[in-house]
Amino acid sequence: MSGDQVTEAVRGCVTTLRAAVDRDWTAVRAGGVEWDCHVTALHVAECLLAYAGNLVGHAKDAYVPFEMRLEDGTGNDGLLHVLETTGALLAAAVNTAAPGDRGFHPYPFRSADGEGFAAMGVAEVLLHTHDMAQGLGLEYAPAESLADAVLTSIFPHVQPGPEAWPTLLWATGRGELAGRPAVDGWRWTNNLVLPSERLTLTGLRPAAARDLRLGGDGGFTWLGGAPYEGTREAAGFLVKAYEAGLHRPEFGVFTLVRTADGLAVGGIGFHGTPDPEGRVEIGYDLIPEARGQGYATEAVRTLTAWASARDDVHQIVATVEPENPASERVLARAGFHRAPAEQEETARREHGMESGLRLFVFRG
Repeated sequence: MSGDQVTEAVRGCVTTLRAAVDRDWTAVRAGGVEWDCHVTALHVAECLLAYAGNLVGHAKDAYVPFEMRLEDGTGNDGLLHVLETTGALLAAAVNTAAPGDRGFHPYPFRSADGEGFAAMGVAEVLLHTHDMAQGLGLEYAPAESLADAVLTSIFPHVQPGPEAWPTLLWATGRGELAGRPAVDGWRWTNNLVLPSERLTLTGLRPAAARDLRLGGDGGFTWLGGAPYEGTREAAGFLVKAYEAGLHRPEFGVFTLVRTADGLAVGGIGFHGTPDPEGRVEIGYDLIPEARGQGYATEAVRTLTAWASARDDVHQIVATVEPENPASERVLARAGFHRAPAEQEETARREHGMESGLRLFVFRG
């Protein structure tokens, strides 16, 4: 997502609400929320400004300490102008942010990048415009592309439905979706980012994974011009899990971005969520030009350290083809040991490990 979607969303909001600009918004409740339409519109503007501030201010542990206040006597026309202005500020902040720029946001990993702030801003606009339009008796439906962009950016845990907008309304407790239970509590999810000494492990969103699967760059600039084929294959598995409603972003795929120059040099990730025994398998690859420099070892150490600190992970494994001694050395340096023959046989029988692969288990 970019600032262009923020601008599009705000334009649709203002166009819709302008039809009721002569109404008393303080006397009308905004749909199912507890605020009136005036407070709701102000809340949206405050969010847009706060997101812009946190992104450009590189906020670390809390929101940048400022707040917005309307001048006394500001009417609905003025409030719509404020919405347009704060939307333009967020759009500019997103469009001028460097790829690695992040700012504070509490849910769920305490930071977001430009795409995340854009998606959160668009979500605030779409959802609360729906609320205000409902209260004011106005017709409103945003472009499906905007709703889909929000879902594939910050709702990676939500299985897509037949249409994006009804799915987003359902996912936020604002509507029904055939075959799915009502939602009474929800949070959006920004992507997980794990820093290491020379790399940033950047969690792939479904939108980026979809682009990689189709031959795109996923929004990254790649060393050598394109990702290794294994990364595209892993992105395809992520998309399949997302479409099936099985994707958990913290156990997805991460792009390895080199801190020094911002170039993506490979990928690493999990083959799925922890099984009932807390077992997870990792896999990784590097672009040929990036090999032999210790990046794979660094990435494996970072990911295993994060995973082993979780309560739901009790064993981390990896499999290697016999003709890949370099990968075996990577795993050995990262704290893995070759599993005994009996454990390998169990892995083939109970976990579907292919015949001929060697099993390595993390022991720290």
